[in-house]
Amino acid sequence: MMRITLRLIASLVIVAASVSFIFSGLQARQEQAHLEQELSRRAAVLAESLQESVEPLLDGGKLDGLHRLVERFADRERLAGVAIYRGDRQPMAMSPRLPVEFQIAPETARQALDGGGAVAGFLTLQGQRWHLQAVPVRAPAGPPGALVLFHNADYIEARGAAVWRHNFLRLLLHVLLISLTTLLIVRWYLTRPMAKTVEWLRRLRIGEPADQGALPHEGLFGPLAREVTHITKTLTVARAAAEEEARLRHTGASRWTPERLKEHLRTTLEGRPLLVIANREPYMHVRQGRQVRWIMPASGLVTAMEPILRACGGTWIAHGAGDADRETADGSGKLRVPPDEPMYTLRRVWLEKQEEDGYYYGFANEGLWPLCHIAHTRPLFRAEDWRHYRQVNMTFAQAAVEEMRGMERPYLLIQDYHFALLPRLIREKRPDARVALFWHIPWPNPEAFGICPWARELLHGMLGADLLGFHTQYHCNNFLDTVDQTLESRIDWEQFAVNRAGHTTWVKPFPISIPVEEPPGGEGPAADAAVAKEAVLKELGLQTRWLGVGVDRIDYTKGIAERFRAIERFLEHYPEFQGQFVFVELGAPSRTLIPRYHELGAELDAEAERINRRFQTRAWKPIVFLQRHHSHEAIQPYYRAADVCVVTSLHDGMNLVAKEYVAARADARGVLVLSRFAGASRELRDALLVNPYDVEQVAAALHAALTMTPEEQTERMTRMRELLRERNIYRWAADLVAELARLRPVRERLTNQG
Repeated sequence: MMRITLRLIASLVIVAASVSFIFSGLQARQEQAHLEQELSRRAAVLAESLQESVEPLLDGGKLDGLHRLVERFADRERLAGVAIYRGDRQPMAMSPRLPVEFQIAPETARQALDGGGAVAGFLTLQGQRWHLQAVPVRAPAGPPGALVLFHNADYIEARGAAVWRHNFLRLLLHVLLISLTTLLIVRWYLTRPMAKTVEWLRRLRIGEPADQGALPHEGLFGPLAREVTHITKTLTVARAAAEEEARLRHTGASRWTPERLKEHLRTTLEGRPLLVIANREPYMHVRQGRQVRWIMPASGLVTAMEPILRACGGTWIAHGAGDADRETADGSGKLRVPPDEPMYTLRRVWLEKQEEDGYYYGFANEGLWPLCHIAHTRPLFRAEDWRHYRQVNMTFAQAAVEEMRGMERPYLLIQDYHFALLPRLIREKRPDARVALFWHIPWPNPEAFGICPWARELLHGMLGADLLGFHTQYHCNNFLDTVDQTLESRIDWEQFAVNRAGHTTWVKPFPISIPVEEPPGGEGPAADAAVAKEAVLKELGLQTRWLGVGVDRIDYTKGIAERFRAIERFLEHYPEFQGQFVFVELGAPSRTLIPRYHELGAELDAEAERINRRFQTRAWKPIVFLQRHHSHEAIQPYYRAADVCVVTSLHDGMNLVAKEYVAARADARGVLVLSRFAGASRELRDALLVNPYDVEQVAAALHAALTMTPEEQTERMTRMRELLRERNIYRWAADLVAELARLRPVRERLTNQG
C-alpha cells in the first residue's frame, strides 16, 4: 500500500510540476509582451514630443541646441540615448554613451526617412537588447533627418524571467503542499482503514476475536464495511452452524438449521421453487421526506416465514402496501429481497383502496378475525366486503398462476385467513399444484363459525388445499367438526382428512416457531442482562429494580387492558414492589382505520394513566406505554433486560412474542408469564400459565416470577430454550413441506385405485 501511495504522490508531483512549468512560461511571455507594448507606447509619445522640439532647431541650423537637447534626455527612465541623423545616415547629434555601432543610423532610422512616418523595433547588440523608436524630422530651410530614441530593453527579459521563477516556485510549493495533504488523506482515510479492515479480516479468518467497532463505518469505506459486516455475519452463522452440526453429529442428535432446511427442500421439492402467498409483505418501501427507505413490517407471520425463504429461495406474493412500493419494483411488481442481500423474489400485488378497505379491513379483520378469536367483540359481515374479499382472492390467484407458468407440480404455501377462497381458485386453474393453507389464528367451534353468512363458501374454498395446517390439534378438531356440520363431505377421523367431491384435504397441527440464533460460545452470561437493563432504563429515564415487558400489536385479543389491571392488583397486594417495579408495554398501532382499534389505543392510554396516577411518585411510575412501531432490533434489548415477560392473550393461535422472549434469553434467566389461551402454552410448559381474565391469578404469577430463585429461572428457561432449538421455524417448514409432498402421491394413488 505504501508503494502505491508513493507512486501516486510521485505521479502527482511530476504532472503538477510539468503543468506549473508550462503555465509559468506562458505567464512570463504574457508579461514580456505587456512590457514591450508599454515600452513602445511610451517611446512613441516621447518621440512625438521631441519631434516638435527638434524641427525648429533644424530649421535654424542650431546644432548646439540639438546637442543640448540630446544630452538633456540621455539616460533617463531606461532611455539610453537620443540620436538625430541626416539623410546620409550620419549623426548630427548623438548621446555620448550610446555604442559606437550607432554612429551610423540604424535600419529603423532609414525606414523612418524613406517612409515618412514613425518606425519602432527591437534589436540585439553585443548581447544587449534595445528598443528603437524613429520618427522623421523636417524643416523648411534645413535638411531632412530622423530622430531615434534608444531604450535599454534588457529589463523586459529580466522581468519575464523573474515572473517565471516566482510563479514556478509558488506553484511548486502549492504542489508540494497538495501532495503532502494527499499523502496524509490517503494514509488517514485509505491506508489506515484498509489496514484495519485487512487485520480485522485476518483475525476473523484465523478464528481470533475481532472487534466490529474497529471497522470504519463512515466515509469512503462505509459501504465496504457494511458489506464486510454482512459477510462476517454470514460466515459467523455458517461457522456456528457447522460447529453445531458437528456437535450434534458427534452426540447423535439432529437439529434443523437453514442449511439443513435448504438441502431438505431441494430434495423434497425436486428443484422446484417454493411459492408463499400472504397478505403482508416482508419488506415495504416507504417515503421519508425525499428519501425512499425499506422497513420490515411488524408481523408474526413475517417473523416466521421470512427466514424460510432466506434459506431456500422462491417467491413471496403479497399486497404492496408501501407508498413507494411501485417505484421500487419492476413492471410486474417484482424485486429481489432482502434489499441488502437478495435471496428470493417478492411479487407485489396492487389493490385499489376500495378493495383493501373491503377485503382487509372489512371482511378479514372486522369479520373473520373477531369470529375466530373468542374475545367478545361482535363480528361484522357486509355483502360489499364479501364481494371485495372474493375479488382480491381471485386477483391473488391470477398472480400465483402467472408465477407458476412453466413449472411442473409447483408447491404453494398460502398464509392465513385472508385467503380462504384461494386454494380452490388455484386448484381449478392448476390442478397439478400442491397447495397448503396454514391458518395462523384459532379456529372456533362450529356454532361460532356458523355466524358467518358465507361459511359454506369459505370452507369449500379452504378444502381446495391438499393440506390444512393449524397451530394445535384442538383447532384441527374444531375445523373438522365445523366441516362435518356445514358441508356434505366424508370425514376420516383416523387420518384427520376430509374428502369432498373426489378431493382429499388432510388437516394437521404444525405449531409454528421462530429461528433461534445461538450466541457465540453458548449461553450468555447473566451480566449481559444487567447491562441491557441499565441501557434500557437509561433510555427511558427510569430507575427501578425489576423490569417487566409486554410486546403486542394493539389488538383487543391481546389482553393488554387485563394485563394493566393485573399490574394494578399486583401493586395493591404486594406494596413492597411499589417504586421497585416498572412494566414497559411496547404497543404497535394496528388497523387504526377500524373504529374498534382506533378506540382501543385511547382506552389503553387512559387505563395506563389512571393506574400511574394512583401509584406514581415524582421519580417513578409503574407503567410505561410506548405506543409506536418498534423494529425487531429495538425490541431485543427489552427482552434481554426484562425480569419478566407477560403475554396475556385472551385468545391466540400461537403468539410468537412468548417464543421470541425465550429465544432472546441466552443467559437462561427471566420468567415468562403466559396465557393458557395462547397456542404457545401447549409447548412452553415451563412458563407460568395463567387465565388472563383472572387478574388475581396474573398478579400472583407476577409475584412468583419476581421472587423466583435464579436456579429455578435457569432450569425453566433452559428447558424452554432447548424445546425452541428442537422445534424451530426450520423444522416447522420442513415438516409442513414434507407432509405436503407425502400427501399428494397418496391422494393420486387412492384416486387411481378408485
